[in-house]
Amino acid sequence: MKTHKWSELRDKMPPETRAEVDEQIQKTIAEMPLNELRNARGLSQKMLAEALHIQQPAIAKMEKRTDMYISTLRSHIEAMGGELEITARFPDGAVKITNFSLIES
Repeated sequence: MKTHKWSELRDKMPPETRAEVDEQIQKTIAEMPLNELRNARGLSQKMLAEALHIQQPAIAKMEKRTDMYISTLRSHIEAMGGELEITARFPDGAVKITNFSLIES
């Protein structure tokens, strides 16, 4: 079985298919669990734990949680070099919730 580079396969796709694939890739990148986000940012659990001044097992536990304080999530995101924004989406539009930005991290 011969392997092909992704760029070669992509170049052979019709423009419509290429656009659909690119859209799906962007959607996948835009939505991911914390552990995948950390990996995508090139960080290990140990590196993130050091940035947060906590032990590595705490990172593993945090990444498995489905519920956590906003301040904890904000610290986690900021340690990865990001900024946390909370947005409520409704059928008629989206609203950025701003009162959480007032919480000291």
